[in-house]
Amino acid sequence: MPRSLYARMLLISAAATVLALALAGAVMAGLLGRFVLEGLDRRLDAQLLVLASVIDRDGHVDQGLLAARAVAFGDGPEWQWRIVGPDGAIGAVELAAPRAPTPPPAPPAPPPAPGGAGHAPRPLDGQAPDGGAMHAREVRIATRRGPVTLTAAAPRAVLTRPIEGALAPLLLALAAIAALLTAALLIQLRIGLRPVRALREQVAAIRSGARARVDEEQPAELQPLAAELNALAADSEAALAAARGAAANLAHALKTPVAALAVDLRDQPRHAAAVARIDHTIRHHLARARATAINRRVATPLAPALADIVAVVQRLHAGTPLAVQCDIADVAVAVDAQDVDELLGNLLDNAARHATSRIAITARRDGRHVRLTIADDGPGIPATHRAQVLHAGTRLDERGDGHGFGLSIVAELTALYGGTLTLGEHPPHGLLVTLTLPAA
Repeated sequence: MPRSLYARMLLISAAATVLALALAGAVMAGLLGRFVLEGLDRRLDAQLLVLASVIDRDGHVDQGLLAARAVAFGDGPEWQWRIVGPDGAIGAVELAAPRAPTPPPAPPAPPPAPGGAGHAPRPLDGQAPDGGAMHAREVRIATRRGPVTLTAAAPRAVLTRPIEGALAPLLLALAAIAALLTAALLIQLRIGLRPVRALREQVAAIRSGARARVDEEQPAELQPLAAELNALAADSEAALAAARGAAANLAHALKTPVAALAVDLRDQPRHAAAVARIDHTIRHHLARARATAINRRVATPLAPALADIVAVVQRLHAGTPLAVQCDIADVAVAVDAQDVDELLGNLLDNAARHATSRIAITARRDGRHVRLTIADDGPGIPATHRAQVLHAGTRLDERGDGHGFGLSIVAELTALYGGTLTLGEHPPHGLLVTLTLPAA
C-alpha cells in the first residue's frame, strides 16, 4: 500500500469501482443475452405452431396449407424448419452437433386435436452443414399413425448480433459511469481530507510560534486528535517554562555572589583565578541549561517591547535629560519576551548611563534576521577594549553600582538564539551597538 492516505483511499475506491462496474457489465450482458434468447425461442415456437397447424389427426401434412403458411418464415435462408412423421421428412434442418437428449416416451394418451402438441418445445444447439452455429426448438406431437417431430432452427448469429451491437453502447455507458464516479471520488477525497490539511497547517503554525493551539472544532474523527495536540502543546509549554524559570533563578542566585567575590579577591591573583574558573564553569552549565529551555517557536514584536523598556529606563535615569529616538519597523523576533526584555534592558540601561543627551534606536528586518542598532553620544569604548567588555565582571567605568555583567549577559543570550552582538563607534563620538536576532 502507498504511504499516502489519499493514495490508499483512491486505490481502494478505484479497485472497488472497477470491480463493481465489471460485475454490473457481466450481469447486464447476461441479462441481455437471456432476453435475446427468450425472444428467439418465442419466434421459433411461433413457427412450430404454424407447422403444427398443417398436420391432421392421422399425421398427414397439408401441402397446400404448408406452402401458404411457410411464406411467413421469411427471415432468411438461414432460418430452417423440418417435419418428420409417418410419411417421411419435409424440410432441411440438419444439425451436426450433439442434440439434446431425447426424453423418454410419454405414456399413451388419447389422440389430440389436429395441430395439438404432445410435449412442450425443447431447445437444441448444434452446427449446420456449412459449419455455422445453429439454435433450434423441437416438439413432438402425437397422431393416430404415430408421433410427428417438428423442428424450427435459426442461426446462432441471431443471438450474438444484438449482443455485439449493444456491447459498444454498454461499454461507453460503463466508461462514462466510471469517469463520473472517479470525479466524484476525487472531489470527495479532496473535501474529506481538507480538515487533515488544515490541522497540519495549524500544527506548523504552532511550531513556528504563530499560534498556541489548534482549533478543536474538527470532524468527529479528528476532534480527539486535536484535543491531544493541544494538551501536548500545553505540556510542552509548561515544561519549557519550568526549565527556563529554574535556569533563570539559578543564574540570578549565583551571579551577584560570584561577582562580589571576584571584586573582593581581585588583588589576590591565585584566589581570583579560582573564582574566575568557578564563574566560567557556572556560566557554561547555565548556558547549556538555558539553551535547552529556549523556545524557538515564539514571536515577540519589538516595537511594544522597546516602548516599555524605554519608559522604564527614562524613569530610572530621570536626572539625565535624554532624548530617545526610535525608528522601529513592524518586525518580530523569534526570542522569548523575557529574554527580549533582558537583552534590551541591559543595552538601553548601559546606553543611558553613558549617554550625554541622546540615544537613537533603529530596527529593520534583514533577510531571516532582525538588525537592531542602539547608538548613544557618550564617550564610547576604545576598539582595543571592545572584546574585553563582553567578558563577565569586566568594567571600564568604575562609576555607579554595576558589576560588569550587562554586556556579557547580552552576548550570551544573543549567542544562544543564534544572533550576533557587535560593538562599534558612533561618529563623532559614542557607542554603536548592533544586535542581530532571528526573525519570527
